[in-house]
Amino acid sequence: MHSSLLLMLRRLRAPIILLIAVFATGMVGLVLIPGADEHGEPWHMTMFQAFYFTSYTASTIGFGEIPHEFTDRQRLWVTFIIYASVIGWAYLVASLLSLGRDRAVRKSLTDSRFRRRVDALVEPFYLICGFGETGQLIARALDLRGRRFVVVEIDETRAQEVDLMDFHQAPLALAADARLPDRLAAAGLRRDQCRGVLALTNDDQANLAVAMTVRLLEPNVPVLARAMNRETAANMASFGTHHIINPFARFGEQLALAISAPANYRLVSWLTGLPGTRLNPENSPPRGAWVVCGYGRFGREVVRAFHAQGLEVTIIDPNAPDDPRIPSVRGLGTEATPLAAAGIHTAVGIVAGTDDDVNNLSIVVTARELNPKLFTIVRQNLHANRALFDAFDADVTMVSSELIASECLAVVRAPLLAPFLEIARRSDAAWAHALTARLQAACGEPTPAIWSVTLNIADAPAMYYLLMEHGRVTVRDLLRQPSNRDEMLACVPLFLQRTDESVALPDDRFVLQPGDRLLFAGRSWARNQQQSLLRSDKVRDYVLTGRDPPVGWIWRRLKRTQ
Repeated sequence: MHSSLLLMLRRLRAPIILLIAVFATGMVGLVLIPGADEHGEPWHMTMFQAFYFTSYTASTIGFGEIPHEFTDRQRLWVTFIIYASVIGWAYLVASLLSLGRDRAVRKSLTDSRFRRRVDALVEPFYLICGFGETGQLIARALDLRGRRFVVVEIDETRAQEVDLMDFHQAPLALAADARLPDRLAAAGLRRDQCRGVLALTNDDQANLAVAMTVRLLEPNVPVLARAMNRETAANMASFGTHHIINPFARFGEQLALAISAPANYRLVSWLTGLPGTRLNPENSPPRGAWVVCGYGRFGREVVRAFHAQGLEVTIIDPNAPDDPRIPSVRGLGTEATPLAAAGIHTAVGIVAGTDDDVNNLSIVVTARELNPKLFTIVRQNLHANRALFDAFDADVTMVSSELIASECLAVVRAPLLAPFLEIARRSDAAWAHALTARLQAACGEPTPAIWSVTLNIADAPAMYYLLMEHGRVTVRDLLRQPSNRDEMLACVPLFLQRTDESVALPDDRFVLQPGDRLLFAGRSWARNQQQSLLRSDKVRDYVLTGRDPPVGWIWRRLKRTQ
């Protein structure tokens, strides 16, 4: 606030000095020029009388001539004061109006208001650096879950658009370069309520700078950083960035998983899906010869994944590598000739992976005309082109913004999900099929809600006190409905972590201990009801013993959450 005031005073310095000069000159003249009283005796104004008269004359109030009628010389001097003060006031008013168009003043006022709003935050929040397609997807998902966020976006127009978006809670956005440590501090990095930083700009160096800043200033705040190059990802990993997401490398890993373990890929994709995603039917990329159009960062990861699975790959690219180990054809792949030269007629699938959406659609449309049985994987660069890609209906559509958002949300929603997903990727198909069926029975087809519970005094005081008194609580007890203990909540325990061990899919009879951390997947209403079980002594006692069921407002509230 002080910096804004000083900046405005600096801009108004000239008109203020002019007005002061007009007042001072007018007062000196009134004191020096003699007047005459009613008896014709000469008199001089005091400095206070001169100040009083100049004040009401220069402000256009005009009480008259005091304490005596003026002489002509005094009236001539007052006329000068009037015209000079009008000019001074006009200059000041014009300068005040120009402040509204001054970018520096507006930015200073906006920054001051932003800082006050950030300082007023009492809820936990996430700091989102970069509000492109990925940032917007994450912001909407966080908003749906009632979580606050603060945006730092270098594009001023995009930052201003944040206020126009339809969020349930008023968003906070700062137009600034996230690479600058003081800008991150202004956005709330050093506040206790900051639960994590998401570096999602389109510039790898900016994301690297954000990750480094957080690591040095607030090492306990988790960072999720986007890195489009393996070199940048390695640099981030070297100083301990908590979670690094390379969408191209991640898609390559998912593609390899879809080929080698389609049931596991289906399960992982479902658990990490964006809100509204439904369980897809199993659709595994076939084994055989593949054609990959585009050999940039994305194409290289896809080729690496295919080679890891022992599949044959032919590349189509205007700058195809001169590597005899990798068959290649020079071209774009939008025409039939290079596709035919690459063996499209005998291939089992094609990947359109250039950085141009129109070219990618042209590639797969032409390829499908030549070979209607092809399995098609297409890269979508811009979320705005979704209608076009939906109309084509490829077997797999890779959208980097959605892939990054899905992984970020998986970590934000429940940090325990990441180690569980690693187990899910390594398990056999029978395990994946069984868990998918179990989750379907509890949640249906939509992506289940994911949440974690820590049996401590903050998250589960009722259960924590019981466990500290050597009470016996099992996993099954946490799955009972608080409104009817004989029925089970629509959720599945996925993972349990304690100091000395980790258990995937813990058995219902598994005995819990203070400090245990559990990961659940299920319906959102089940999470809400489980919270009452963890926090209310009365609900806990009813669920564990069957005595003294909850009554009154507690019972009605539990019923309403179903």
